[in-house]
Amino acid sequence: MNVETTIFEPSDWVPNNQRLPVLLYKGLSGDDGPCDFEDRFAGSGWTGIWTNGVFDYQHYHTSAHEVLGVARGSATLLIGGPGGHAIKVTAGDCLVLPAGTGHQNLGCTSDFQVVGAYPEGQHADIQTSAASSEMLAKISSVPIPHSDPVQGPSGFLTKKWG
Repeated sequence: MNVETTIFEPSDWVPNNQRLPVLLYKGLSGDDGPCDFEDRFAGSGWTGIWTNGVFDYQHYHTSAHEVLGVARGSATLLIGGPGGHAIKVTAGDCLVLPAGTGHQNLGCTSDFQVVGAYPEGQHADIQTSAASSEMLAKISSVPIPHSDPVQGPSGFLTKKWG
Protein backbone atom coordinates (compact mmCIF):
# COMPACT_ATOMS: atom_id res chain seq x y z
CA MET A 1 0.00 0.00 0.00
CA ASN A 2 1.38 3.38 -1.00
CA VAL A 3 1.19 6.09 1.68
CA GLU A 4 2.26 9.66 0.92
CA THR A 5 3.62 11.76 3.79
CA THR A 6 3.98 15.53 4.09
CA ILE A 7 5.05 17.74 6.99
CA PHE A 8 3.62 21.24 6.87
CA GLU A 9 5.34 24.28 8.33
CA PRO A 10 3.14 26.96 9.95
CA SER A 11 1.07 28.81 7.34
CA ASP A 12 -0.25 32.26 8.14
CA TRP A 13 -2.39 31.71 11.28
CA VAL A 14 -2.55 27.88 11.00
CA PRO A 15 0.05 26.17 13.23
CA ASN A 16 0.11 22.77 11.46
CA ASN A 17 2.18 20.02 13.07
CA GLN A 18 5.90 20.12 12.41
CA ARG A 19 6.58 16.87 14.27
CA LEU A 20 4.05 14.50 12.65
CA PRO A 21 3.40 14.19 8.91
CA VAL A 22 0.02 14.15 7.21
CA LEU A 23 -0.61 10.66 5.80
CA LEU A 24 -2.46 10.10 2.51
CA TYR A 25 -3.57 6.56 1.64
CA LYS A 26 -4.71 6.40 -2.00
CA GLY A 27 -7.35 4.14 -3.50
CA LEU A 28 -8.36 1.88 -0.62
CA SER A 29 -11.07 -0.50 -1.72
CA GLY A 30 -13.02 -3.55 -0.69
CA ASP A 31 -14.59 -6.36 -2.68
CA ASP A 32 -17.44 -4.21 -3.96
CA GLY A 33 -15.98 -0.71 -4.23
CA PRO A 34 -14.44 1.88 -1.91
CA CYS A 35 -13.36 0.87 1.56
CA ASP A 36 -15.95 0.62 4.36
CA PHE A 37 -14.26 3.28 6.45
CA GLU A 38 -16.66 3.02 9.40
CA ASP A 39 -15.82 -0.65 9.91
CA ARG A 40 -12.12 -0.12 9.23
CA PHE A 41 -11.81 2.79 11.70
CA ALA A 42 -13.90 1.10 14.41
CA GLY A 43 -11.91 -2.12 13.99
CA SER A 44 -8.71 -0.12 14.51
CA GLY A 45 -10.01 1.44 17.75
CA TRP A 46 -10.77 4.90 16.38
CA THR A 47 -13.93 6.47 17.84
CA GLY A 48 -16.39 9.36 17.48
CA ILE A 49 -17.09 8.15 13.95
CA TRP A 50 -19.16 10.56 11.85
CA THR A 51 -20.24 10.93 8.22
CA ASN A 52 -20.51 14.32 6.51
CA GLY A 53 -18.32 16.61 4.40
CA VAL A 54 -15.36 18.87 5.11
CA PHE A 55 -15.95 22.50 6.12
CA ASP A 56 -15.44 25.07 3.36
CA TYR A 57 -13.35 27.26 5.65
CA GLN A 58 -9.82 26.72 6.92
CA HIS A 59 -9.73 25.17 10.40
CA TYR A 60 -7.65 22.89 12.61
CA HIS A 61 -7.99 20.88 15.83
CA THR A 62 -5.88 21.30 18.97
CA SER A 63 -7.11 18.29 20.93
CA ALA A 64 -7.23 15.42 18.43
CA HIS A 65 -5.69 13.80 15.40
CA GLU A 66 -8.33 13.21 12.70
CA VAL A 67 -8.82 10.62 9.97
CA LEU A 68 -10.94 11.43 6.91
CA GLY A 69 -11.92 8.56 4.62
CA VAL A 70 -13.55 9.56 1.32
CA ALA A 71 -16.62 7.32 1.05
CA ARG A 72 -18.16 8.90 -2.07
CA GLY A 73 -17.45 11.53 -4.67
CA SER A 74 -14.36 13.70 -4.91
CA ALA A 75 -13.05 17.02 -3.64
CA THR A 76 -10.11 19.36 -3.67
CA LEU A 77 -8.95 19.90 -0.10
CA LEU A 78 -6.52 22.60 0.97
CA ILE A 79 -4.29 20.91 3.54
CA GLY A 80 -1.76 22.83 5.63
CA GLY A 81 -3.37 26.27 5.93
CA PRO A 82 -3.64 29.14 3.45
CA GLY A 83 -0.17 28.41 2.02
CA GLY A 84 -0.63 24.63 2.05
CA HIS A 85 -1.26 22.15 -0.76
CA ALA A 86 -4.49 21.62 -2.71
CA ILE A 87 -5.00 17.86 -2.80
CA LYS A 88 -7.52 16.08 -5.03
CA VAL A 89 -9.17 13.18 -3.19
CA THR A 90 -11.61 10.61 -4.54
CA ALA A 91 -13.63 7.73 -3.12
CA GLY A 92 -11.28 5.27 -1.44
CA ASP A 93 -8.68 7.86 -0.42
CA CYS A 94 -7.93 8.47 3.25
CA LEU A 95 -6.13 11.31 5.05
CA VAL A 96 -4.76 11.25 8.58
CA LEU A 97 -4.30 14.78 9.89
CA PRO A 98 -2.16 15.29 12.99
CA ALA A 99 -3.48 17.79 15.54
CA GLY A 100 -2.88 21.38 14.40
CA THR A 101 -3.11 20.63 10.67
CA GLY A 102 -5.23 23.08 8.70
CA HIS A 103 -7.81 21.74 6.27
CA GLN A 104 -10.55 23.19 4.05
CA ASN A 105 -12.84 22.00 1.26
CA LEU A 106 -12.15 24.13 -1.84
CA GLY A 107 -14.80 22.39 -3.94
CA CYS A 108 -16.41 18.99 -4.28
CA THR A 109 -18.88 16.87 -6.22
CA SER A 110 -22.48 16.93 -5.01
CA ASP A 111 -22.16 13.38 -3.65
CA PHE A 112 -18.91 14.03 -1.72
CA GLN A 113 -18.98 12.28 1.64
CA VAL A 114 -16.28 11.53 4.18
CA VAL A 115 -16.19 9.30 7.22
CA GLY A 116 -14.21 10.87 10.04
CA ALA A 117 -12.93 9.56 13.37
CA TYR A 118 -10.45 10.20 16.18
CA PRO A 119 -8.13 8.05 18.27
CA GLU A 120 -9.78 6.65 21.38
CA GLY A 121 -10.10 9.32 24.08
CA GLN A 122 -9.61 12.25 21.69
CA HIS A 123 -12.32 14.72 20.69
CA ALA A 124 -11.92 17.44 18.07
CA ASP A 125 -12.42 21.12 18.70
CA ILE A 126 -12.70 23.54 15.78
CA GLN A 127 -10.22 26.40 15.64
CA THR A 128 -10.41 29.24 13.10
CA SER A 129 -7.87 31.69 14.46
CA ALA A 130 -4.20 31.80 15.41
CA ALA A 131 -3.06 29.42 18.12
CA SER A 132 -2.06 30.81 21.51
CA SER A 133 0.95 29.38 23.32
CA GLU A 134 -1.45 27.26 25.40
CA MET A 135 -3.05 25.89 22.21
CA LEU A 136 0.37 25.08 20.73
CA ALA A 137 1.28 23.21 23.92
CA LYS A 138 -2.01 21.29 23.70
CA ILE A 139 -1.31 20.32 20.06
CA SER A 140 2.16 19.00 20.91
CA SER A 141 0.79 17.01 23.87
CA VAL A 142 -1.89 15.10 21.92
CA PRO A 143 -0.90 11.42 22.32
CA ILE A 144 0.20 9.31 19.37
CA PRO A 145 -2.56 6.79 18.52
CA HIS A 146 -1.95 3.14 19.45
CA SER A 147 -3.35 2.03 16.11
CA ASP A 148 -3.29 3.10 12.47
CA PRO A 149 -6.93 3.82 11.47
CA VAL A 150 -6.49 1.96 8.17
CA GLN A 151 -4.00 -0.83 8.94
CA GLY A 152 -4.48 -1.46 12.65
CA PRO A 153 -1.95 -1.71 15.50
CA SER A 154 1.09 -2.53 13.36
CA GLY A 155 0.21 -0.17 10.51
CA PHE A 156 2.12 2.61 8.81
CA LEU A 157 1.05 5.37 11.27
CA THR A 158 2.37 3.53 14.30
CA LYS A 159 5.75 3.10 12.60
CA LYS A 160 5.99 6.59 11.06
CA TRP A 161 4.59 8.55 14.01
CA GLY A 162 6.01 6.34 16.77
